Amino acid sequence: MRKFNIRKVLDGLTAGSSSASQQQQLQQQHPPGNREPEIQETLQSEHFQLCKTVRHGFPYQPSALAFDPVQKILAVGTQTGALRLFGRPGVECYCQHDSGAAVIQLQFLINEGALVSALADDTLHLWNLRQKRPAILHSLKFCRERVTFCHLPFQSKWLYVGTERGNIHIVNVESFTLSGYVIMWNKAIELSSKSHPGPVVHISDNPMDEGKLLIGFESGTVVLWDLKSKKADYRYTYDEAIHSVAWHHEGKQFICSHSDGTLTIWNVRSPAKPVQTITPHGKQLKDGKKPEPCKPILKVEFKTTRPGEPFIILSGGLSYDTVGRRPCLTVMHGKSTAVLEMDYSIVDFLTLCETPYPNDFQEPYAVVVLLEKDLVLIDLAQNGYPIFENPYPLSIHESPVTCCEYFADCPVDLIPALYSVGARQKRQGYSKKEWPINGGNWGLGAQSYSEIIITGHADGSVKFWDASAINLQVLYKLKTSKVFEKSRNKDDKPNTDIVDEDPYAIQIISWCPESRMLCIAGVSAHVIIYRFSKQEVITEVIPMLEVRLLYEISDVESPEGEQAPPLPTPVGSANPQPVPPQSHPSTSSSSSDGLRDNVPCLKVKNSPLKQSPGYQTELVIQLVWVSGEPPQQITSLAVNSSYGLVVFGNCSGIAMVDYLQKAVLLNLGTIELCGSSDPYRREPRSPRKSRQPSGGMLIVTSCMCGVSSLYSESVKKLRSSFLTGLCDISEGTVAPEDRCKSPTSAKMSRKLSLPTDLKPDLDVKDNSFSRSRSSSVTSIDKESREAISALHFCETFTRKADSAPSPCLWVGTTLGTVLVIALNLPPGGEQRLLQPVIVSPSGTILRLKGAVLRMAFLDSTGCLMPPAYESWKEHNVPEEKDEKEKLKKRRPVSVSPSSSQEISENQYAVICSEKQAKVISLPTQNCAYKQNITETSFVLRGDIVSLSNSICLACFCANGHIMTFSLPSLRPLLDVYYLPLTNMRIARTFCFTNNGQALYLVSPTEIQRLTYSQETCENLQEMLGELFTPVETPEAPNRGFFKGLFGGGAQSLDREELFGESSSGKASRSLAQHIPGPGGIEGVKGAASGVVGELARARLALDERGQKLSDLEERTAAMLSSADSFSKHAHEMMLKYKDKKWYQF
Repeated sequence: MRKFNIRKVLDGLTAGSSSASQQQQLQQQHPPGNREPEIQETLQSEHFQLCKTVRHGFPYQPSALAFDPVQKILAVGTQTGALRLFGRPGVECYCQHDSGAAVIQLQFLINEGALVSALADDTLHLWNLRQKRPAILHSLKFCRERVTFCHLPFQSKWLYVGTERGNIHIVNVESFTLSGYVIMWNKAIELSSKSHPGPVVHISDNPMDEGKLLIGFESGTVVLWDLKSKKADYRYTYDEAIHSVAWHHEGKQFICSHSDGTLTIWNVRSPAKPVQTITPHGKQLKDGKKPEPCKPILKVEFKTTRPGEPFIILSGGLSYDTVGRRPCLTVMHGKSTAVLEMDYSIVDFLTLCETPYPNDFQEPYAVVVLLEKDLVLIDLAQNGYPIFENPYPLSIHESPVTCCEYFADCPVDLIPALYSVGARQKRQGYSKKEWPINGGNWGLGAQSYSEIIITGHADGSVKFWDASAINLQVLYKLKTSKVFEKSRNKDDKPNTDIVDEDPYAIQIISWCPESRMLCIAGVSAHVIIYRFSKQEVITEVIPMLEVRLLYEISDVESPEGEQAPPLPTPVGSANPQPVPPQSHPSTSSSSSDGLRDNVPCLKVKNSPLKQSPGYQTELVIQLVWVSGEPPQQITSLAVNSSYGLVVFGNCSGIAMVDYLQKAVLLNLGTIELCGSSDPYRREPRSPRKSRQPSGGMLIVTSCMCGVSSLYSESVKKLRSSFLTGLCDISEGTVAPEDRCKSPTSAKMSRKLSLPTDLKPDLDVKDNSFSRSRSSSVTSIDKESREAISALHFCETFTRKADSAPSPCLWVGTTLGTVLVIALNLPPGGEQRLLQPVIVSPSGTILRLKGAVLRMAFLDSTGCLMPPAYESWKEHNVPEEKDEKEKLKKRRPVSVSPSSSQEISENQYAVICSEKQAKVISLPTQNCAYKQNITETSFVLRGDIVSLSNSICLACFCANGHIMTFSLPSLRPLLDVYYLPLTNMRIARTFCFTNNGQALYLVSPTEIQRLTYSQETCENLQEMLGELFTPVETPEAPNRGFFKGLFGGGAQSLDREELFGESSSGKASRSLAQHIPGPGGIEGVKGAASGVVGELARARLALDERGQKLSDLEERTAAMLSSADSFSKHAHEMMLKYKDKKWYQF
């Protein structure tokens, strides 16, 4: 550990000295006469601070559930030691046990603002929920026994803890110390019993008598223990193992659930046999025989209602012959039995009741069911038991998340627009009642700007989320798979599991918030462009293009591709003949030698498509198979609404499409892009083509040599490949001839699209991210396989000699090459739709170390210049065609701010690669500033973001460091070790955005948001919601006159007298170890700082003072009652002996 730290320090020193030497070199490079104009940079190190803000989504691998019926707060524990607390929608909290051990049980101290968690490592923890970020007050570690079950009676401070050995220990929740009172298993069971009863699976006190404790042992034995006399009153035995026990509120009966699918109901005073045995899902056989055994009933609850029959609610217990049936929750109410099927396995369930008192009619109104991947709330008061509409953002993982993007400071009208189209997608049939888990209070939303998160999923869906003010709410869901034909039955599918595994999965999202244009790249080498509309349309024929990117190893020298097989369209033809729009299937499915050729991975629908308001398909582009080789996955994507262009690249080459004219403008292999021989002497790929129906399909063929089907060893593979960590994809071997829809090379053996080429450099199994830097022949060979890793449309100087900026595309590759392609756009209006866009290389080539990740442009004052965009307007105007044409003519093309600049003003290009960042002065193309970000690791994500009215470069490295650099000078401002890269999911989903925000997928079901802004860190306390709110505990049920007269009703117990040290003695020190937590009042005092801290301290002081005053009040009241009773007794004595003589005493 020390060595590692010393190395870190040395690395820091060398980095500092190297950056200093670089600055000296830069000064030498730029003599005073030629030095770049100084730009005032306002960002300093003190503007940055890193902290986690909130976690959204469904708790991953849930294991425990609890509910506070007074505070109305729900708690969920997980197998990784996480704790998630839910109040009203918008009030959520995430905590983590340091040990990471699974949470086996949770118990609220009802209406006390505290929670006890029991973990699989035999520790108990007391959480304080009265602070915005809950903390542990006390911990207790059992050393010699394993904890199996806990029970905390309502309004008691004594917690019963059952163990694997069958013993029960008692913990004082206030001091978190053990009582000397222990119930030993051998005292509880009958002396004649020869076997151990098994672990304790249930503990509860009789609702009507706190002195009687019901203990359930796994073997089937139940014991009613008298706490005062320290002996068993009754013992109940049954042949089948017990899973759970529940009381009737009157305390005269209880119900047990068993491993054979039976329920047994027992009278407390009749231990010989159960009053009733029920098999809810068993087939009733004739001749009075026992029903067939069923699966275990894992949990049962017995809840009474004042007017009618009680509810018996249970999970499990299905018949063994119901193979393939989904998990069920069964609700038995009187003579009716409802079986409610669930989508996932049931982890736990709880019945929500009107009263917290166990000795009153329970009046259940809902059941909360914790499933393996969902949380369901069932309304018990309505017929048919409908579910409540879940207001929490728990559906992130509805289909596994494959990529995500984060946009802060969006246009203000965007969220309402997305919400209005998303509101129409809501399902019907929910309960009409409000969500009953409504505790806590919202925080103060200090952020005024809107934030949107977009998630891409394995089923091809794209979800838009409102992420403003640290909340999360789904706005709109787009299904991209709707444009493709789906196989009706299994016979239609090729005999391969590749296609079955998510062929529509989203890999890259490119979105322009201002124009609302959306572009996605999918795993089957397809790109879809969407336009936002509030009108519903029916698209007769889906506009579609097929692009052929080809490489031939034997023909590397031939960029013109003479050796290509015969194709329907001549290479470089000035007027490619469009195929009639009706014939959507590809023109040729196999070449002369029987290999698949010109076949896309997916088939686009050829029937009319109804498109609802929201995102509507503008164009579908697919890469096709080439001579038996499947198309390579797309590694980079960019769309520009002002130019009407979309560009995408992979490790074979790059293609640019004019989505307004539905024409391919550029189709080049990566070697041609930057090869020594000029491959650009051919006809320009922007032919003027005859007007065709909007649904016209164009087969574009380009037999240009590409590069290998394998990726280089760059970081882009992390961003462009589909990995097991993302969707838990298992590997499988598939025959090459069965891969007609496979998006990757037929030589790879895997499901979906797990490129095996990643394996040599990135060992997924041990999560190692070390790189092979061998200089062997094979490594050199790999180096030549270059993929497109970054694309950026901009308006800047394309060549050194340029006097004015013009539209262009900057292309970055995995080998650190940056190329510039000039765009010659026709005038706007109708001419834009008729004249071709001319695409030509500029000859500008720049080099960096490592794969290029991100590019951006600054003006001469150092301000960020966003790419040009066209503001959104309704495209589907319900007017006559002539009117539509006029509108098209009037359509303006907005340009980026740079076009209005003076000719003399220069610009800066900021380029970030996986190893370094450079700032290039334009048009001179001199390197103004350079920063080597990392030597030993590599950057996974780099973003140029705005913060505090300035801009910076934010980077996340594979070694877990988050760094920020000023712009344009690239001064280091922040370098914090945050998160070791333990799986590919983090690498795929980490992204920075404006105003100091960032996020990543921390588990397959949860998004973790963080901030690197000092201001947000300071305001975070105010923004967080409060879980605990002062609520009066409901009044206890009345005992009634007769019950009071004849001794009925609930019997109280002085537990202090029984379990206190004075009567039960001290517990053995070696049994459990007390560990004070960091979350005590002292800890809170120490942690509080700043204005928020002062307020917190004041509140704490008030709380303490209030507590002391209430204690004082109670003591005063006790003294008064004591004085009253003394005076009364004295008066009675005086009356008794008043007239007696002294000798009569």
